[in-house]
Amino acid sequence: MKKIHLFTAIVFLFITINSNAQTTWKLDAAHSNLGFKILHLMVNDITGTVKATESTITATKEDFTDATITLKADMNSIDTDDDKRDAHLKTADFFNTEKFPDLTFQSTSFKKKDQSNYTIVGNLTLHGVTKPVTLNALARSGVNAMNNKPITGFKVTGVIKRTDFDITASTPAAILSDEVSIEANLEFGKQ
Repeated sequence: MKKIHLFTAIVFLFITINSNAQTTWKLDAAHSNLGFKILHLMVNDITGTVKATESTITATKEDFTDATITLKADMNSIDTDDDKRDAHLKTADFFNTEKFPDLTFQSTSFKKKDQSNYTIVGNLTLHGVTKPVTLNALARSGVNAMNNKPITGFKVTGVIKRTDFDITASTPAAILSDEVSIEANLEFGKQ
């Protein structure tokens, strides 16, 4: 009788471990981008991008309701379609990329709002300052037609304040808006 109980316990443990197996999704950097938009002189949006160099999503549930995401981007890759402006943005006047070369994000919460939409809360580190941010994410999943492997994409949007990260804090909003819109399009492959 003890052998049956032991066997049942082992089977139950195996099923529990497998049902809670963690899935990892890795960033497809070639099909991803991190974009931003800021209002200049109260009349025109200046847009730009930085390159995500690393990002991983881990989850035990297929619907990502227990997911965590980490992301790292290279601030030296900043591109606003103007070489002179990009060089200035890398200086201590703005991002000081020599001292703070990376942007990082670590989620603390990944909550499903409806079938495809999530609220992601996490810690954003930019310009040496870490602040909590709340972002919205639209998820789309499918199969990569090239290799028949599962893929998922997230369109992440939100707004941060440049002054929260001590970026040109003395510059008036009439010159550069304090609010910076974020739009990231991230594609991940299941590992």
